[in-house]
Amino acid sequence: MSEAQQGRVARLRALMGERGYDAVVLRNNADLRWLTGAERTFDDEVAHTAVVTADTLLLHTDSRYYNTFMERLGPDGPWEVDMGRTPHAAWAARALASARACVAAVEDTVAVGFVDDLARGLDAESWACLMPRLHGAISRLRMVKDDEELALLRRAQEITDAAWEHIRSYVRPGMSELEIRAELERSMFEHGAEAVSFDSIVAAGPQGANPHAQPGDYRVREGDFVTMDFGALYHDYHADMTRTLVVGEPSEKQREVYDVVRRAHEEAAAAVRAGVVGADIHRIAQRVIEEAGYGEYFGHGLGHGVGVEIHEDPNFSLRWEDPVPEGSVVTIEPGIYIPGEFGVRIEDTGVVTADGYEPFTRLGHELESARG
Repeated sequence: MSEAQQGRVARLRALMGERGYDAVVLRNNADLRWLTGAERTFDDEVAHTAVVTADTLLLHTDSRYYNTFMERLGPDGPWEVDMGRTPHAAWAARALASARACVAAVEDTVAVGFVDDLARGLDAESWACLMPRLHGAISRLRMVKDDEELALLRRAQEITDAAWEHIRSYVRPGMSELEIRAELERSMFEHGAEAVSFDSIVAAGPQGANPHAQPGDYRVREGDFVTMDFGALYHDYHADMTRTLVVGEPSEKQREVYDVVRRAHEEAAAAVRAGVVGADIHRIAQRVIEEAGYGEYFGHGLGHGVGVEIHEDPNFSLRWEDPVPEGSVVTIEPGIYIPGEFGVRIEDTGVVTADGYEPFTRLGHELESARG
């Protein structure tokens, strides 16, 4: 187990000690990926259960994943991996009874049915324990990225940057949004992506006024803005970036709106440092956009955490009134979306440091023209 993974386990056990938990039961794949360090192992199935105590790390899986876990975690590692056919809840109940856990916290993302089955399993083991919910505690631990995570996030962004450098030279009038997305994602794979972080957004012309537009048959025209929101996945860690380019020459209004979004982004980024309240950073960008007369066209949060999931804590949004800790990785993505005309969004992902915000991308915020 790497030093980074040891640190994650230690942080979880420290939380357990603070709260008086004898054990925790985990099923969320993102949390398990973070805690175990088993890269490229988890998929969309909820097929694993972990029980962590003060001195044991237990993992239950099945034959589809067992060999991969053993390769990733090693036969001599601290994780005891079991692939028996016992149902997950019954296995967890047996583990808790064996550990004589009196207070076992259950992750708040598990299904209610699993909790019911766990309670029945404890009855069958002639053991009872309090089962409080963790209520997002693991996601709070995951906010602060260690060096291993930061390296993976930087690599994911390098791949994403390379795809942007390619696609801005590829786009030309007559291409459909779907054609552009196919080439954008092909380029990410060519440069080392293992998957895409999410369904890539390519929104041209009036489509750009829809922040989460799905690419379609619309064909790019001279004078269109084309907004692309995309990212590469690398060793289970995500990149997230948005850029808006113009096909041909922009209108005066397009230049004005783009400049407002750019200023909103850069003024917000300049105010970031460890300990800032997320909502306050959002308000900075909001103020810039409102003062320019476009406040009604900016309706989403300024940014979200990124890591082993594409949307994590913390956030730069009105709903995040807590301080943002050093080591958090958060997007900054202001936008203006004018129905029937066009939209602009500029997004970076970066790490919050003691005295600033360090974006992972090496690309600037200038308005660029398609070169195809």
